[in-house]
Amino acid sequence: MKDLKTGFSDRITAQQDAKKALLAKFKPKAAAPDPEFDKLAAKRAAEKEALRQQHELAKAELRREKAEKEAARLEADRLAQEAVDAEKRAARKERKQLTKEEQKAARDARYAARKARQR
Repeated sequence: MKDLKTGFSDRITAQQDAKKALLAKFKPKAAAPDPEFDKLAAKRAAEKEALRQQHELAKAELRREKAEKEAARLEADRLAQEAVDAEKRAARKERKQLTKEEQKAARDARYAARKARQR
């Protein structure tokens, strides 16, 4: 059996030892370097680079699609403008033709009036 009669100094040392043991739990332990750390870092870097390349490809595809849409829009605008210009040219030609016909009619009327006066 254990001797239950302990002195004051025994109790104090036991208390100090218990306190030291309790504090030792909270002390940081020496970190052992992970042997796989370099491999993991290289793997993460490769994954990050692959993801970056994927994003670059996606951005390039979006830029290409945007450029195609813009080119199609510009072509449609150009065709619409050409149609408007052709319509304006046709209307101007028609007006000039009417003017020529009106001039010819006026000239014929003057000629007929002169012929009528001479008779």
